Amino acid sequence: MRGDFSSIYAGRTVLVTGHSGFKGSWLALWLEQLGAKVVGFALPPPTVPAHIDLLELNLVSIEGDVRDHSRLARVIDEVEPEIVFHLAAQPLVRQSCMDPVETYATNVLGTVHLMESCRRTTSVRAIVNVTTDKCYENREWVWGYRESDPLGGHDPYSSSKACSEIVSAAYRTSFFHPDEYGKSHQCLVATARAGNVIGGGDWAEDRLIPDIVRALEREESLVIRSPGATRPWQHVLEPLSGYLLLGQRLLEERPEFAQAWNFGPDEAVIADVQTLVRALEQHWPSLCVKIDPSQANIHEAGLLKLDSSRAHALLGWRSRWDLDETVRRTARWYRRYLEQGQVTSLADLQDYSSKLQDC
Repeated sequence: MRGDFSSIYAGRTVLVTGHSGFKGSWLALWLEQLGAKVVGFALPPPTVPAHIDLLELNLVSIEGDVRDHSRLARVIDEVEPEIVFHLAAQPLVRQSCMDPVETYATNVLGTVHLMESCRRTTSVRAIVNVTTDKCYENREWVWGYRESDPLGGHDPYSSSKACSEIVSAAYRTSFFHPDEYGKSHQCLVATARAGNVIGGGDWAEDRLIPDIVRALEREESLVIRSPGATRPWQHVLEPLSGYLLLGQRLLEERPEFAQAWNFGPDEAVIADVQTLVRALEQHWPSLCVKIDPSQANIHEAGLLKLDSSRAHALLGWRSRWDLDETVRRTARWYRRYLEQGQVTSLADLQDYSSKLQDC
């Protein structure tokens, strides 16, 4: 994959919902570096500190809730974006079990509100709805899930993301059909499913890396509840490169790319929680972690993999950083921030972008 989307976004108005979150803030940074006119629509940052605040980006940040259909519609009508990256979500499994109504309202109705608002705004030419690898009906298979596999979800978060995929597919079929592109409509819709992203700037509750960082700040040990859970770990920049490449194809008026896509890591980056923690300890010796599976009190998938063959073959996308590089970058980001007050996000992005340009 070449870094050829470096020019497609320059000068374009791009709306990022959920820009105040972990992944959304990194995407906003990248888009700004690409010369896009970035507009963010989100609730206030969910944590203090917040990555989006540390970045000090030159973007238009609009406070809003995707559950508020009328406000979202007004913003899209006024901003007139050409492409929308939809990342606004309630993203936590445990929170979804504590408040399923909020989760479904945000993740399902929020998607409906986004699609309906874009359908009634002529400026929008492309929509990339970012969901999750957990949208699949998890059967604990040893092989990766493909885009054609059944959707499902054991918990409210996972099932709400499966619903978001179904909503996107229904709008694509009913209002944005690829075969009708350029005839009855001018907008292409795709969805993107990624693995467990890690990297600097994440302080969300009930996520492994942020929990470790908080324990370090309190000089406490962290109890790991699911050491054997296997996940497709990847640095946050990996799937973002896929989203940007997919968005490029849609903006190039390529209706064949208006479908669902997996952006998972290579097999070598798939590891259980305990392996990831041990890798972190190599770059952060002061970590103190205890393993206690008895602390688990909700259902969590034991094995989850993605098959990204479609993205490899048709988009030319693939991962760049292996597990050690991913962990090294993540540990370095937090250590530099905690010990020196430095934010190395832009440096990480520049290094990653250079890898794309080399190919």
